[in-house]
Formats: sequence, C-alpha cells, structure tokens
Amino acid sequence: MTSSSSNNNNKSNNEEDPREPNNCPPLTLNPDLSSERAKVSFNPLAITNFLDGSVSATANRRLLESWIIRDPTGVFDNVDNNYLHRSERHKRALAKFVRLVELCRAAGIGGKSNSASSSSATAAAAAVNHLEGEIIATPEFQTLVYAISDDPFPTSLHWVMFVPNILTLCDAEQQAQWLPLCRDWKMIGCYAQTELGHGSNIRALETTATFLKEQDGGAKGGEWIINSPTLTSTKFWPGTLGKTANHAMVIARLIDGSGVDHGIHNFLVPLRSMEDHTLLPGVETGDIGPKIGYNNMDNGFARFTNVKIPRRNMAMRFAMVDEEGNYKKVVPKGDDDGGEGGNSSSNKNADAASKVAYITMMQVRAYIIHSSNDALAMACTIAIRYSTIRRQGYNTDDTDKKKWMENAPNEIQVLDYRQQQYRLLPLLAASYAIFFSGKHVLARLKDIENQLVSGSTAITKTVVGDIHATTSALKSYATAFTADGIEDCRKACGGHGFLVSSGLVELSNTYLQSCTVEGDNYMLPQQVVKVLLKLVGAMQSGNAGLLKDHKGTDMEYLIAPLTTLMKQNGGVPNKSSFVFPTTNENTHDFLDISTIMKAFQHRSACLLLDVAMQLASNMAKSSAQQAWNNCLLDMARASRAHASYILLRDFYNGLKEEERKSSASCLGPNEIRVLSQCLTLLGLYWMDQYLEDFLQNQSISPASIPHLRQAILDVMTLLRPDAVGLCDARDYSDFRLKSALGKYDGDVYPAIMESARRDPLNRNSADGGVGMGYDESLKKLIVGGIGEYKKGLSGTVSRL
Repeated sequence: MTSSSSNNNNKSNNEEDPREPNNCPPLTLNPDLSSERAKVSFNPLAITNFLDGSVSATANRRLLESWIIRDPTGVFDNVDNNYLHRSERHKRALAKFVRLVELCRAAGIGGKSNSASSSSATAAAAAVNHLEGEIIATPEFQTLVYAISDDPFPTSLHWVMFVPNILTLCDAEQQAQWLPLCRDWKMIGCYAQTELGHGSNIRALETTATFLKEQDGGAKGGEWIINSPTLTSTKFWPGTLGKTANHAMVIARLIDGSGVDHGIHNFLVPLRSMEDHTLLPGVETGDIGPKIGYNNMDNGFARFTNVKIPRRNMAMRFAMVDEEGNYKKVVPKGDDDGGEGGNSSSNKNADAASKVAYITMMQVRAYIIHSSNDALAMACTIAIRYSTIRRQGYNTDDTDKKKWMENAPNEIQVLDYRQQQYRLLPLLAASYAIFFSGKHVLARLKDIENQLVSGSTAITKTVVGDIHATTSALKSYATAFTADGIEDCRKACGGHGFLVSSGLVELSNTYLQSCTVEGDNYMLPQQVVKVLLKLVGAMQSGNAGLLKDHKGTDMEYLIAPLTTLMKQNGGVPNKSSFVFPTTNENTHDFLDISTIMKAFQHRSACLLLDVAMQLASNMAKSSAQQAWNNCLLDMARASRAHASYILLRDFYNGLKEEERKSSASCLGPNEIRVLSQCLTLLGLYWMDQYLEDFLQNQSISPASIPHLRQAILDVMTLLRPDAVGLCDARDYSDFRLKSALGKYDGDVYPAIMESARRDPLNRNSADGGVGMGYDESLKKLIVGGIGEYKKGLSGTVSRL
C-alpha cells in the first residue's frame, strides 16, 4: 500500500476503529489539535500500517485491542489504578491475566504449533518452537498483553524467561515433560538468577546445587541438594518469584559427585505445591516490598535449605551429570535425542552451543530495547499533543494590541517555542530509531539462536561477541535515553505534568527499572568495549583471518576509519580523517544524512582507539585492574558512540529498504520523507548534545557549530507541522495512554477535573464536602481551640 499524497488524518471519517463505540473514530474536540491534524503532510495511517507490518495487521491489532477495551466483565478497567494500594493492584493484575488466558482459549489462539506453520523449519529450529496450543509465543498474545496497558503482569517472567530457558537449555525429554504443564498453566515459572549480594557478576553467585549419589543417601539415580549457604546468596529481585510462581529456573553453582565446582548451571526447582500453592519443604519465598514502579509485579526473594530435586531437573541440553555424579558437556544430535542422547565433545560446536544461555539473556535485553520505542513514543504523544493545546505567552508580533491586551486567544502554542521543539521533536525521532534497531536485534538474535541450537558452525565466538556488544550498547544507551526522555516529556508539560493523571508519572516509574535490569547501564559499556577492543587487536595483528571473522557484524563499520587512524600513528585524542564541511555550503553538509553518519562512524573509531591507546599506556605504569578502571569513563563514551551509530544506521537502512520495496511498502514518498527528516534531526541533535566528542576528534571545527545549530532549526521547522501526525501514527488509544493530557480528542481540561474528582480524598468526603480527618484532627484546631494563643498563660518549655 502506498499513501495518498494528500493530507490525511489518522482517524478519517470513513475509517472504522473497533476500539471505539459503534466502531466510529473519535472526534477531535480541541480546535488547535484539529488544526494540527489538517496540516499534516503525510498519511499517519500508512506509518501505522508499516509499524504493525501491514494494513491487515493494523486491523487485527485494533480488533484485539477492542477485546480488552470493551470486555463486558470490566476487569481490564484502569480508571482507578492511581488510587489503589499495590496489594490490590497485584490482585487485580492476576484477575486480568486469568481473563486474558480465558479470552485466548475462547478465540482459539495458539491452536497450531509454531513449527507447523513453517514447512522450511529445520529440526533444530523446531526445537525452539512452542507446543500446539501454546498461546504465549503468538503475536495475538503479545498484542493483548500490550493492550491491557497496565504494569507488567505478575506472571510475566513465565513467558519472558522461564519457558525460553526450557526451550533452549533443556533436552527433548525434559521439554516433553515440562512444556505441556507450562502451556496449560499448571507450571508457572520464573528465572531466579540475581542474589541479594550479586547481580551482574554471575560468576560470583553463591547458591549451590550439590549432587548426592544414590549410594550416599540420595534418591534413586541421584539427586541435587539446593542450598542458600549465606544471607547474600538469597535470590532477590526475580519477577514472579514472590507469590506467583510455583517453579523457578534457579541459577546455581553445580557441585558434581566428586565435589568439583563446575560453575553456574540451570536447575528447575519446584517452589510451591501445584495443588494448593503452599510452599514446599525447605523453600522460603516472599515479595521484596514496594518499589518506585512495577508494583503489580511480585519481585521476590527465595532461600533454599536442603531442597531436594531429581537429577534430571538440571537443564541437560548442553551439559549433564550421570547417575554416578560425573559431569560432561553435550552436543545434541537433534530434536529426536532423548534424555542424555547427545555426544560428549569439547570442540568449537560445544563452545558455541554453550552460548545459548547468554543468547536467551540477550533476547530479554533485545525486548527491553524494542519496548523502549513504545515507552518513549507514548511520552512524546502525550507531551506533543498537550503542547499544541496549551498556550503560554502572547504573540507580540500581533498588530492588534487591543486584542492582545484583552487576553484574546492569540497566546502562543507551547510547541511553537523553539526550546519546546528542541526538547520534544528529537525524542519523537529517537522513538522511531529505537523501533528499527529493536526490530533488527530481535531478528538477528532469533537467527543466531536457531543456528546455535542446530549445531551450526557458522556462529563463531566473534558473531556471538558482536551481538552481545550490540545488545549491551543499545540496552545501556537506549534505556538511559528513554528514561531521561520520558522525564523531559513530563517536565515539558509544566505543572500538569506533575499530576499522576498526566500518565507520565506512572509511565516513568514503570520504565525506570529498564535502566538496571539485565545489566546496569553504567556497567554494560565495559562489556561492549571488551568486544570492540578485540577488533582493534585483530587489526593491529595484521591477521587477515581474524579480520575476516568480523565481516557482516555490527562492528564492521569500524574497520575503514580504524585503518586510516592507525596509519596516522597519532596520539590521544585521535584526530578524525573526516572533517566538516565537505563542501563550501556548510549548512547543507549538516542536512545530508550520509555525511552525518560518516561523522558518527569516525567518532566511534576515534573514541575506541583512544581507549585502546590509553589502556596500553596505563598498563605500562600500573596494574591491569587499575589501568582498566582508569579507562571506564572513556569506555562509556565509546559505547555510547557505538550505540548511537547503530541506531542511526538501522533507521537509515530501514528506510532504504522500504524505498527499494516501492509500491510493495506501506510507506509512500511522503512518509519516507518525514521519517528521513526525523533521522536527520536525531543525528544533528546527538551531534549537538555530544559536541565535545566531535570537537575532540576535530571532525567539526568551532567555526562550524553555528551551521550545525542552524541546520537543527531548519529541520525542526520542517517537522513542526507533522509532529502531531507522527504521534497519531503510533495509534495509541486513550485506553492505552491513560493520560488526561494526551487524549486523542484534545479535551484535556475536563479530563483533568474528572480525574481530580475521582480521588478518594474527594469521593469519600462527608456531606458538605467535609474532608477525611476533620473530626479526628483538624476540628480540634479550628473548633476545639488547641492552637489558640492565650496571652499571659504560663506554661512549660520543653528542652531538646
């Protein structure tokens, strides 16, 4: 589908929307917002279709969302969320999820197995597919989860990490035993890795799984004894663990039958009875208490005291322990191999296969990256819509001074202020960039996972390391940028942004955990640079074979600028061989996205080589540990540069791919034009934000800065009329936004008042509007005279 060249509102008069009453699209009540939609130069619905995947996908998503919005039970209603205690929200979230499963079963979602839908799937790839009847892997399930628009379900870790671990790390016999129970929601699991004393450093985890042979008192065939030997070994933070899960995939140190510690492995540990949900002997779990956000979720703690589990409850796809307690690595032959049918091996296939556990973790990071685009886009939608409705200050250029002085409606729309545009438009552009990168890494990880499970030799350590660096860099940068961006959107809404009814407070508080979970954002850059330095080492070695391994990776772009830099034999900071301007038209250079991206490539290469050279210099005069520590700040800059280039590159490549599709693409020329303007603005914005990097490597001279900033103004001018359309293209219903300020119809002030009146402090007032606490306390001051000053009355003075 190509878009019409004429102006189109996202909710045109003839467009049906099943999410709305009588399938009619909502009207735009606010005249300013209506005027904004009339100015849009592209078809927002075309971008909606692209984001969804097709015209039919948009229609299907809207239909699924309507199930939630118009569900007759009313269980999905979120209107009172802001006034509920977390205990009540947790209970309601469980009720919502049970209703969701009921809807899925009634609609036949998950009726066919994934493998059946793809005749070309290999046997090994099928091993990571779900069973027939499994709903959690279907796109319909994911759409419905998002549509409910609440904090994550208490059950979320079951499908986010527990089931994926069974699929990738357990052998065929184990999958046959456990996956049907997962599918039928008899077994509800979580992923228990983080401990009270250790998070990212998984090698330091203390929980133990000690093998006890049958002849030494163990069960038939031997068994594992799970223990939390210290207070700091307490599992702490895993979602779903507190009160919901009845099983956990516990990450523990494997101690074999001879007492040898083989490091961390995965063990499926029953926590609660599958009959009445009571805790099993030796297991203690509970909720960790209130958090900044995410309070539907029962993030939990768990301690294990001599908890016994069968030998076969160890995940045995890539490693196993036999009945005599002997440990060995395994390379699966294929899906038909049962229990322990793999071959023992120490070749590079086994080494690559052992990375599957890390790939599973990386997939969670990739989901976090991809979900960031939605969180940021929702915040932008609220702030930009409100900024077109809210007016502040008078238009002093208006020649009708009498009209101005009489407070007539010639106040300036807040979005017309340049500082508001600079605050919001680059954030909106970034939400689209994150969408493209999230889509890229998810697809790439799935391909790598399938190849690893099949035993393919094409997935080398370099490939695994590269995707690890990419997901680490993007997770660190995109989540920090999004969290800060949501807060900037809240501030951009002025005083009303401080209201919980703005929708931005809960959005921010819920999202904040993304900056810490699955790797702290200040620690991940070390992992990024550790991988990228291997590329530097390969280039310095002159080994063509090592360099060949980097072809096709996300870091391949670094090879050309690094080659030039290394020939210069310069010092720190490295000087870029690419310099603005490339023509005599300075501002024009800054409007060319290819030129901008080249500058970002050279920035990454210079900062990376700076780290390599600083590290070598520091190691000559201090310990390796101290040398590394002294380079951490430079590593953070190099990681940020790598991430920002990947985001721009994926955005650029995604648009080029749609251009190549021509009429087969949902995007027409107008949509590609406005998204390209977003891409250009984002590149310029990041260049301005991190100007010191470009000045340091001399790819920009101080004399060019005015041209850079003029280019930013030029692109913001182009995007300003399309800002609301780019938000509408996201197609968020009011139900999902949960915002008085971001309503589609623009009728924000009645919505703010309605929210205020719903507060229990108002609803539970006595007759005459007497507030709670008056009779017990306030009356004693106003009527009882406790606070009266009585002159001349002596009293005692307390001495502190």
